[in-house]
Amino acid sequence: MSVTEGLSPHRSGAAGSATFAGSDSRKYNYFTPKGRKASHYEDMTVDVQPDPERYLLQDWIINFADGTPTYDKRWTHAKSSNWHQFRAIDQEWERTHYQRQSTIVGMISNLIENGRRSGAPKRFDRAWLKILSDHLGAYKHAEFGLGTATMQAQRYGYTQMINNAILTNSSYKLRFAQDITLYLGEIALDTDGIDLDAGKIHWLEDPIWQATRHAVEAIMGAEDYLEQYFATNIVFEPLVAELFRSGFIMQMAAAQNDFMTPAVVSAAEGDYERNLANAVELFHILVLDQEHGEHNRRLFGTWMHKHGALALDAAHHLQPIWSQPRVKVAQFPEALGVAKDRVRAIAAEIGFDVRSTLDQ
Repeated sequence: MSVTEGLSPHRSGAAGSATFAGSDSRKYNYFTPKGRKASHYEDMTVDVQPDPERYLLQDWIINFADGTPTYDKRWTHAKSSNWHQFRAIDQEWERTHYQRQSTIVGMISNLIENGRRSGAPKRFDRAWLKILSDHLGAYKHAEFGLGTATMQAQRYGYTQMINNAILTNSSYKLRFAQDITLYLGEIALDTDGIDLDAGKIHWLEDPIWQATRHAVEAIMGAEDYLEQYFATNIVFEPLVAELFRSGFIMQMAAAQNDFMTPAVVSAAEGDYERNLANAVELFHILVLDQEHGEHNRRLFGTWMHKHGALALDAAHHLQPIWSQPRVKVAQFPEALGVAKDRVRAIAAEIGFDVRSTLDQ
């Protein structure tokens, strides 16, 4: 052990040479917990990823060929006085993540099995079946793209706590893309109204989806890992993903005799609440940083302006989908208004302004 949190390096590995959080405790603990005592999540996560500024006397053991260290603070333009401060709100680590994913998969499997047994897909409105083929089938590619972006982003996080939050985010997105694929494949067995190839064709060729593709690919192409995480959860999710999932699918489905699809989509809504809570916590900490807070606030405004413009363009291009169901029970302007209010509330919670972006 060489340093304690907030103290200068102590260049000795001898017992008793450094004072740290658990020095006076019979229970060994080398970090300061967020609460009164360390949670299981903290025990399994905090400082699992080494840091020469904390407990690594010999500096990084492995560097890249150009001298770049194994993990580098310069991999994001955001700055922090203490990258180790962040704790995920959902306190998810490997075991709890697998448990939750398994529960969701089991729920969806039971839903599909019971729905098919009762003949539910055969009662779906015919126009609605085409919408599921064309547009829910297209939307799964957006989920896959965001899952791929956050999978890349997590590698660059400076601490294990940040990595875990971004990685579980990726896992949820990739699982939901698979959920949609399997769901459409299952109900296609009971009706001839589902074309399993239509989603990919619409994602690649339909003008309705090209702005969404642009927005997703801009996130995938960003070189700053926290920009990818920010653009996914603070920008794209409320303005495009929730707009389609909640503002369209979950509002329209029941009127089309479809009680199955909203249950499948609800899993993604639950995923996002967890991902959003983690993202807001991290970016809020960065905005409140006494040394770098103002820099981070300006940076987040820049990211919001860049990805917000793309997301709003994507949202407006999706508008024609609201006119396609035979029974119309939701309107696009109201859904978009809810999405914009959601972004305003998220930005206010973090501590930066989005008025100039949302007024476009």
